[in-house]
Amino acid sequence: MTQGFTALGRAIVTRYPALGFPRFRRYWFASFASVGATQLVILGQGWLIYELSGSALQLGVLGAAASVPSILMTLLGGVIADRFDRRRILITTSLITSALLALLTFLDYTNLATVWQVLVIAAAVSLISGLDWPARAAIFPLLLDRHAYLSAAAMNAFIWQSTRMAIPAAGGLIIALTGDTWPIFAIATCGFAVMALVLLGIQLKVLPPAVHESPMEQLTAGIRFILRTDIFRWLLGLFFIGMFFSQSYVQIMPVFADLLGTDEAGYGYLLSAGGLGSVMGTLLIGMVQESRRLGWFMLGGAVGSVIAVVLFAAAIPLQSLPLSLLLAFLIAASASAFMIISMTILQLKVPDALRGRVMGIHTIGYSLVPLGGLFLGALADSLGAAWAVVTGAGVYLIAILIATLIRSDLRDLDGRTLQSTPPEASEGESDQPAAAR
Repeated sequence: MTQGFTALGRAIVTRYPALGFPRFRRYWFASFASVGATQLVILGQGWLIYELSGSALQLGVLGAAASVPSILMTLLGGVIADRFDRRRILITTSLITSALLALLTFLDYTNLATVWQVLVIAAAVSLISGLDWPARAAIFPLLLDRHAYLSAAAMNAFIWQSTRMAIPAAGGLIIALTGDTWPIFAIATCGFAVMALVLLGIQLKVLPPAVHESPMEQLTAGIRFILRTDIFRWLLGLFFIGMFFSQSYVQIMPVFADLLGTDEAGYGYLLSAGGLGSVMGTLLIGMVQESRRLGWFMLGGAVGSVIAVVLFAAAIPLQSLPLSLLLAFLIAASASAFMIISMTILQLKVPDALRGRVMGIHTIGYSLVPLGGLFLGALADSLGAAWAVVTGAGVYLIAILIATLIRSDLRDLDGRTLQSTPPEASEGESDQPAAAR
């Protein structure tokens, strides 16, 4: 698998074996374009809505528009990912998203964009994401072997974290230099188009899955598996609560940028500080992934993120951008420990026959960030942004403490035996041949 690599390349592949698979490698590099485009869209839509409305509540409404359709469609998207060619699904969703962003670019460039138009396009992109994300989460078995799943999960997280680090800062500078958000949407349009073009050149030998159930029966089977499997139920529950109540503070970041007295560039820097923290958290997780105390690292990261969120809110009145950047960095670095470790556990333990549905449901958590922004935005209008964030973080902390106290299987997760643990058994679909998945 390491033939044809330089000494440095062989060292990297040894540390991250997923990169030794050519198909995964091409897919991984292409994902930088579409994920980077997603980060630009988040940045651009948030700033455009705040410019048009000046309202924290409207930022929350944007969050709902960017999340509710995806959450609803993801349930169906997981079924589709388990029934159809995942590569074709991703090509189609990338092209449609590119077309929607091209429309937003035109409206913004011609100064025709209104709040409701931005919200409608955000909802449409969210709807397509509900088909896209489950296919992305379930495509690993078509690109690499099981022993490389752990590194694939880390490399996939690295894409999101590194683009969160670099893209918002660059996007904020573009907005500041041009005085417009339409260049942001134009670049994002190209990003999704690039993803589609690269996928067209990747050939995956996939046989049609042996489907013996209706779509509704398949969806029910996926939900039933989660509900009856303790570790899935608890990890997904904590992930959802954390994203909705705590990590959603990023959705009202324009408000914090305003309170800090900074401009578009400062807004981008705040988002990028979180991206840098996530990258560092991902790298640190690589150092402890085989620790016998992996469960404690995971739960400790969740607690650390709550503490950092509270300190971030408390520091806003000081109007110190450097301090706020440091705390945004710490929030993301701590949160990465829980998010990446928990996602890896789910990837390793889910049966392949249920992968699209179960991991599709997992991706709902990312949609809860903008939806949680609606909750925090409403609180911010009445309590102030800082108290809104503290309230949400408190709810997450209670959930973490409950899980830590009563779930020894979470506390005692051992990284040394994680990859050798077989997937959980599934009901009714265990006879599906591996070649058909």
